[in-house]
Amino acid sequence: MTSTTACIIIGIGLAFDLFGAIGLVRLPDVYNRVQAATKCVTLGTCLILVGVFVEVGFSALGIKALFCALFVILTSPVGAHAIARGAHISGVRLWEGSVADKYEEKRLSEEL
Repeated sequence: MTSTTACIIIGIGLAFDLFGAIGLVRLPDVYNRVQAATKCVTLGTCLILVGVFVEVGFSALGIKALFCALFVILTSPVGAHAIARGAHISGVRLWEGSVADKYEEKRLSEEL
């Protein structure tokens, strides 16, 4: 039973990773790509690692998988924010279909 559950969790994680990879290729600008990488790939990778934990249980490998999942959850959003902020400060423009640019609005209001 746990093997089936682990395979289902790992399969869902693989699907999220696949959607994140497709988003990295298909989305129009760096900000949308960072969002796809952060949300989809973080969830997918964590689900794969949780599936490994469900399969092997409380062994050395299972505990390492949980620590890796925790590390991904803590570092992925921070890295994505740093990339997006650095891109914005460097002058990378948003996609023309974007609705709002809160960083730019804040910068313009501070200059006045």
